[in-house]
Amino acid sequence: MSIVVPTYREVENLPYLVERIEQLRAETGIVLEVLIVDDDSRDGTVEQVKALNRDWVRLTVRTDERGLSSAVIHGLGLASHQIVIVMDADLSHPPEKIPQMIAALEAGAEFVVGSRYVAGGSTDASWGLFRWINSKIATLLARPLTNLRDPMTGFLAARRASIEPALCRGDLNPIGYKIALELIVKCRFRNIAEIPIHFADRRHGRSKLTLGEQLRYLLHLRRLFAYKLFHRR
Repeated sequence: MSIVVPTYREVENLPYLVERIEQLRAETGIVLEVLIVDDDSRDGTVEQVKALNRDWVRLTVRTDERGLSSAVIHGLGLASHQIVIVMDADLSHPPEKIPQMIAALEAGAEFVVGSRYVAGGSTDASWGLFRWINSKIATLLARPLTNLRDPMTGFLAARRASIEPALCRGDLNPIGYKIALELIVKCRFRNIAEIPIHFADRRHGRSKLTLGEQLRYLLHLRRLFAYKLFHRR
């Protein structure tokens, strides 16, 4: 299993994330690699990964481009295992749920997401009404593309073989943060499973969600609607 973790100024969170993944690795015996794709944070990430000294943790620093979604695509291209997981570095996504996501793939799902909005899912109490409303509006806007309860999630799993055709064609060119929508539309996933998760608030650092990112999300939706319209099978 390859776990792709895009980062930008997340150095304080990385030791905690690696510790939890290491515990999962010890408890389950899953053979895995962690691919950290960093957008030239210059915050000590390089030194921190070296200090962690885990041969199953690999760091790639990008200096020619930035963006969470493009970092994910870069990481997917580096993955060496058949199952790929994408998750944030800020500890909002629980790695302990990964075995359930793998089980869903093995049961026949093409694509699996960690969901806040299915039965058993939840968000941190500190989220607040504004963030909840913002998330719900974004979900409604995406409804013509997918009926997922939580298409805004960045915690996802798929088989590498199901993503490689879109990667090889160069079809994946997301704008902003919503990589799940890009993969659902461009890889034409139909059988999608949602695994309930508790979405925790970040432990360290600042949220990357800004007004600019919200505007980029609208642009991303427009491009995905156009793609779906002109690339029907």
